[in-house]
Amino acid sequence: MKLKHFAVSIACALLPLLGGAALAAGDEANLSKLGAFKTTGTGGGESIPQEGKYADNIRKVLETIRLPEGFKIELFALAPDARHMAVGRNKGTVWIGTKKSKIWAATDRDMDNVADTVEEFSPSVKFDIPNGVCYSPDGFLFVAERNRVMMFPAAEFFMESPDTVALPIVPQGKLIPVEEESYNHTARVCAIGPDDKLYISLGQPFNVSPPDKQELYNKVGIGGMIRMNRDGSGREVVATGIRNSVGHAFNPKDGSLWFTDNQVDGMGDETPPGEINRMPGFGNWYGHPYYGGGKVRTNEYKDKKIPDSLMSKYVDAQVETIAHAADLGMMFYTGNMFPARYKNAIFSAQHGSWNATKPRGARVMVTFLDDKGNAASSVPFAEGWLQENGVYSGRPVDVQQYVDGSILVSDDKAGAVYRISYAN
Repeated sequence: MKLKHFAVSIACALLPLLGGAALAAGDEANLSKLGAFKTTGTGGGESIPQEGKYADNIRKVLETIRLPEGFKIELFALAPDARHMAVGRNKGTVWIGTKKSKIWAATDRDMDNVADTVEEFSPSVKFDIPNGVCYSPDGFLFVAERNRVMMFPAAEFFMESPDTVALPIVPQGKLIPVEEESYNHTARVCAIGPDDKLYISLGQPFNVSPPDKQELYNKVGIGGMIRMNRDGSGREVVATGIRNSVGHAFNPKDGSLWFTDNQVDGMGDETPPGEINRMPGFGNWYGHPYYGGGKVRTNEYKDKKIPDSLMSKYVDAQVETIAHAADLGMMFYTGNMFPARYKNAIFSAQHGSWNATKPRGARVMVTFLDDKGNAASSVPFAEGWLQENGVYSGRPVDVQQYVDGSILVSDDKAGAVYRISYAN
């Protein structure tokens, strides 16, 4: 009863913010009912079989993956188009976003470290590129879509029903200006910070954003990162000059925010480098569109002087990664399963290039930090999805820690989530 009153009070508080256009994703009626704890009449969502020939074939692929001694990789779940993940606290549930219209709930019901069911989450909500999912310590699931942010105050509690409390904390069409909506670089990611605020990356839609967009983008946070209170209020831009970040996480030791950044295409196979960045504070600039990656100037801006107002806020990358490997999701390891050297190391996914003449990436990297919290070295951790003939057998997207201290790796090519564990 307390939960119901709490969720309804949130819904009532948010109603003045929503307006008629706020629920323009085609699910206005359902969202109104869900916020008032009424059924929508929506049938059960899609369920994905977890065994059969396809699962067997994925397991054969995993036999080719190379890992450090003592580690092993296994199939955790089949989940079509699996992208970024959020791990629940109590039920062994992993929410898996996609770049399409579904979110999957993969649940390890008997706690044997393999998902027993993979079911469509909240099918009564119409999602639009629900790539970014993140989970708060007190049990709230957030979903960052192309142009909306949803909050599910009790995602674990209601997950067995097609109806769940669902609140648009950033209404449809209000995350970015509607005229800036694109099909490119719209896979948002989110994370809850140590300040209990919601942090969201907003990729800009161009290969290199043009001069006439800079003022608007810097104001809105497109090509940057924003944060807001968990009810959607208090929005502010915390970083600019980011081309397209599709992964960020907070260092649990010092609270610093780190993020990956995908850099400019069309400048050659081996340039510019990708990046893993650390924010020394908020309000800094990370190079785009003047730099294509690292200190490599973009063709479009190479003859333009970088304004002093930007250079005074410029922050170098902590790690320059191989060009066009497409560094995406990342996490800090806090578990106790892995050897001590991995404590507080960054695990990140390289999705692999879409256009490099020589394929690269398709692996999981590990970045070790020094005593000052800076990157010391970055090396491959799990690789082999890029075959010798140059064909990708998998495309890692995100890395997240599971409840037992193992790590999960999503793969949107195979439509699967893998579990990497360690045994002495």
